[in-house]
Amino acid sequence: MKRTIQARIYKGDTQYVAECTDLPVVTQGKTLDEVTANLREAIALHLEGEDFSDFDLALEPVILASYELGVLSHAET
Repeated sequence: MKRTIQARIYKGDTQYVAECTDLPVVTQGKTLDEVTANLREAIALHLEGEDFSDFDLALEPVILASYELGVLSHAET
């Protein structure tokens, strides 16, 4: 059983977007704090009333979100 739900957060055109890699959950928010709160809520709603073992998840999984910083440009010399 997995103890971690993985997600990716990145900056969209106008808002931050969070996508789970383990579950079909996507949400957005104007700030990192907002998208993080929305991600927690969306995952909770998706799993509400479900048997966690159907998703190969432990009873109290943690959410591990990685933040995409974007393209790294080379420093000019």
